[in-house]
Amino acid sequence: MLDMELIRKDREAVATALAKRLDPAEVNRVLDDIQRLDQERRALITEIDAERQRRKAEARAYAQAKRAGTTPESVAPEVERKQLAELESQLDEVQSRLRGTMSELPNLPADDVVPGGKEANRVVKTFGAPPVIEKIRDHVELSRALGLVDHERGVKLGGSGFWMYTGLGARLEWALINWFIDEHVRAGYEFLLPPHLLLDTAGFAAGQFPKFYDDVYHLDRESAPRGQFLLPTSETAILGAYQDEILETSKLPLKAFAYTPCYRREAAGSHSDERGTVRGHQFNKVEIFQFTLPEQADAALEEMLAHAESLVEKLGLHYQRSLLSAGDASASMKKTLDIEVWMPSTGKYKEVSSVSWAGDYQARRAAIRYREPGGKQTRFVHTLNGSALATSRLFPAILEQFQQPDGSVLVPDVLRDRLGTDRLTPLR
Repeated sequence: MLDMELIRKDREAVATALAKRLDPAEVNRVLDDIQRLDQERRALITEIDAERQRRKAEARAYAQAKRAGTTPESVAPEVERKQLAELESQLDEVQSRLRGTMSELPNLPADDVVPGGKEANRVVKTFGAPPVIEKIRDHVELSRALGLVDHERGVKLGGSGFWMYTGLGARLEWALINWFIDEHVRAGYEFLLPPHLLLDTAGFAAGQFPKFYDDVYHLDRESAPRGQFLLPTSETAILGAYQDEILETSKLPLKAFAYTPCYRREAAGSHSDERGTVRGHQFNKVEIFQFTLPEQADAALEEMLAHAESLVEKLGLHYQRSLLSAGDASASMKKTLDIEVWMPSTGKYKEVSSVSWAGDYQARRAAIRYREPGGKQTRFVHTLNGSALATSRLFPAILEQFQQPDGSVLVPDVLRDRLGTDRLTPLR
């Protein structure tokens, strides 16, 4: 969440940044509420501290009187004890309301992130050119003809929004995941395989809860009294794994990655550009993550972008990089850049990776800090994450960009040894 001290010291700057994402009138209303609650909290703390000091002084005087053999005065009568308990109860309530209001505020966008929605996104890099294809077939038609994905049986098993990879399709999916794993290990990331069920605290830490609480699949409270949900991305798990920890400064940046299926309550795609495996309730993704010192964050963002893009380039796919506007980026992120592959059948680009910098927003929610060598005070780390990569859109991009006039699909060079073939051919 945001730094309360920053709101106190420079409310105008905070309001200006938040206005890139929210209505200015709403921003000022929320900031008014936050500052009022903060003042109430500080006043209650002052009152409680003064009362506790008075009681300590009375207790000392009482002890001294007893040692001197004089009649001590009574300490903290019952009515005063109740008053202190009431003050402490009021403080708990105010702090809970303040934390709840603060937790709903989005992150402050970086200076170079512009306001607006998708229309304000800006293409900042292009790799390659769209392939020239005389008769374009879409990935759904290709996957059926090549026996790679069984959409009908996927729906039979899971309902709308699910599919099942088959044969060489399953092998292609697995080859992509394993190749990503090898590339990330080579780049110095530690491989993690986290649980798929996470506690609600992990969702809050990542900034997904409370706003997007209904976008994930939850266990019922009887089965999971502490609150559990199926992870929507392994970003949530990697961040949550380090909650309430002080990281060793000498080990930063800490680089990790994880492979998991991702589970989301998304409307299954019915539009032509969301058919097949492009959008669904379960898909595979490998996620890279870094915990850094604040001064390391800029370099980490560039390194993660270059690494994710290198994967798409080694596959030989045409793509573009876009800097997202404040309104199109995740509310938890200061800055997000999307890597988007070309889909010939629709003439559009589809995101296969979002590389994002959260600043200390997530670290504040998760209480992840570092301590300077030899120092006593701690500071919040910065967190960055990136899909590297999401296969459910990469898979159709490979089929469409590498389709051949005879109905076959060329296998990218880097995957041929893993599949044992250089070409996917139609079933006979």
